[in-house]
Amino acid sequence: MTIKERQEQFSAVIEFLEYQTAIFNSGDFCNCFDLLDESFAIFVGSGTAQQAKIIKEINRSPVSLPIILLVAKGEPLKQATAIQALVQSVQEWPVTYSELMSNFQQLKIQPSHTLLHASANQKNPLIGNSQFILQVCFLISQVANSDSTVLILGESGTGKELVARALHQESSRKNKPFVPINCGAIPAELLESELFGHEKGAFTGALATRKGRFEMAEGGTLFLDEIGDMPMQVKLLRILQERTYERVGGNKTYHCNVRIISATHRDIEDAIEKGLFRQDLFYRLNVFPIEVPALRERPEDIPLLIDDLIKQRKIAEKVSISLSADVVTALNAYHWPGNVRELANLIERLTIIKPNGAIELIDLPKKIRQISVDKLAKEDLQDYIKYSGEEAETASGKVLKNRFVNALPDDGIDLKLHLHDIEVSFIQQALEESNGVVAHAAKKLNMRRTNLVEKLRKLEL
Repeated sequence: MTIKERQEQFSAVIEFLEYQTAIFNSGDFCNCFDLLDESFAIFVGSGTAQQAKIIKEINRSPVSLPIILLVAKGEPLKQATAIQALVQSVQEWPVTYSELMSNFQQLKIQPSHTLLHASANQKNPLIGNSQFILQVCFLISQVANSDSTVLILGESGTGKELVARALHQESSRKNKPFVPINCGAIPAELLESELFGHEKGAFTGALATRKGRFEMAEGGTLFLDEIGDMPMQVKLLRILQERTYERVGGNKTYHCNVRIISATHRDIEDAIEKGLFRQDLFYRLNVFPIEVPALRERPEDIPLLIDDLIKQRKIAEKVSISLSADVVTALNAYHWPGNVRELANLIERLTIIKPNGAIELIDLPKKIRQISVDKLAKEDLQDYIKYSGEEAETASGKVLKNRFVNALPDDGIDLKLHLHDIEVSFIQQALEESNGVVAHAAKKLNMRRTNLVEKLRKLEL
């Protein structure tokens, strides 16, 4: 159920019971004090990851009102105990008449009172409704207003910088600069100058004094991307400990008030074991880790991402595309090694190839188009397993003519490829029956989710 649908449903039910209602979003909260003065209770609903934030905002307001937390029926309460203590009641929604009236009587709410529905403003930093994305959004809301260093982990293309920008925008530093720097893209001999700045004449080519990224980010946030490739680890450790630095070629000490967020796609703990990364620096950076999931781990978000990317292209380039059902199926089944960045690049390419056109399967790259071929091969294999008695070509290219699955073909069989075909078939079937949710598919196959994710990677599904 969308936020708008839930708001409309809430208003319809409450107004039917002859109560007055008013609705506002968390982003409009500071403009709603007049409504609060005339109201009796606030219902807080919508995104679980945002509920904690709006409950805190309401409790910081000058008006004290009972808060009723709305949760989806049948879902466990996910808010921390400290947040639960700030609400007067928890109400499942949709709700029965008897439950609602019992709640109203307990809080002494009369029909003459106005009830507010506070809808959390769901501008998620990452597009999607999967449990992985909701968890990332919740972690952002938890740590945004602190000055703790955050380490964002995840494969290339998953949106780590997007998470860093969301942290900055949610923090008290949002009106100060957000300064990103890719530590792996700058040569070691230039990185110190990029970070700390330099004085005129500090080295050949230093024709003028130049500010570094730390100075540019004063009061705001410095985002150190690809920190795992950074050569200047000792100097970074010093500034984290002492919050001071000097420009290259200078002797004046500068104090910095900068929040540091770092990100890497590398396994830092493995790099530490190999002596490629300082353990003490890792502990300084890894105060609050946030792991961004790979796109293949949240296939249910792919349709939402596609819609958003198409809208972005329409706004930026005034062109749009439509995707056939076969194209959507192929995109959902592809394993996306380049993650969201690869998907964004594909959508951009398709809008160039067929501006304002309909995208068909033949328009996709061969490696993605092959998904549909594998699907047909799987269906043929399933027919064969059901003893159809007809010829069926498997994904390995072997034509199986025998009527029974345990009968050896006259010309023999490549057993390894045949078992591979059967394994792929059952995994794909489990994923389809589970609507792409890996955890549910793993349960059907009686295996751990992490093992299934690894198998999907090895099989390139």
